[in-house]
Amino acid sequence: MGYELPDAVRIEVAGPIRVVVLDRPGELNAVDAQMHWALANLWRQLAADQAARVVILTGAGRTFSAGGDLEWITSFLDDPAARDESVREGAQIIEEMLRFPLPVIAAINGAAVGLGASLAILSDIALISERAYLADPHVAVGLVAGDGGAAFWPLLTPILRSREYLFTGDRIDAPTAVELGLASRVVPPEELLPAAHRLAERLAAQPPDALRSTKRIVNMHLSQALAGPLQAGFAAEVVTMQSAEHRRRLLALRQRAATR
Repeated sequence: MGYELPDAVRIEVAGPIRVVVLDRPGELNAVDAQMHWALANLWRQLAADQAARVVILTGAGRTFSAGGDLEWITSFLDDPAARDESVREGAQIIEEMLRFPLPVIAAINGAAVGLGASLAILSDIALISERAYLADPHVAVGLVAGDGGAAFWPLLTPILRSREYLFTGDRIDAPTAVELGLASRVVPPEELLPAAHRLAERLAAQPPDALRSTKRIVNMHLSQALAGPLQAGFAAEVVTMQSAEHRRRLLALRQRAATR
């Protein structure tokens, strides 16, 4: 099956396994407009692939995803139409991942930040490299963590621990991510993709109808619990996107990044 996606996301075929690669390694797989659109639209294309049984999601190079691309996010300050479209797509990404019928294995090969962390945690199984970490730094740039963290981390972790990491944006190393329930298990870096493929092959050999229905029922709990918090989270994120505090912090962050 041919996939109609921009270059920022690559799909590799390995028998019944589809490997989705976030492919902007020179930018640490930061999510720009093209990648964001692809992440909102690729799940239906994958679901239509009759030969696919399992999906592995990973990043090219040394990073899973550094989160939102600074130049793209900064453009929202003076482009409300682009801002609103990004929020609509953000909601679509989460909804499509929750509805996606095939099992998704995240192979978290490096930093998974912001939306990158959400993509990893929304996967059905998350294998995390010893060198990787998760972080959601929305609050540090004056934003509500609307694209997932504030809404669904408390469903997976002790709520007091969720608050600390969401309020501070601190990094969550691989062992702590597993302890909190934000990742399934820690894997040595050189074993990450082989381990993901071995697991994918096992899942691909399972009876497909039973596996899909089991996933659907498990995800019903998440979908029902997330309905209110996600809607509130995205609405609050839009409000904070328009704040003077967010503008000041984002521009300062961009300037610091430019001088590195």
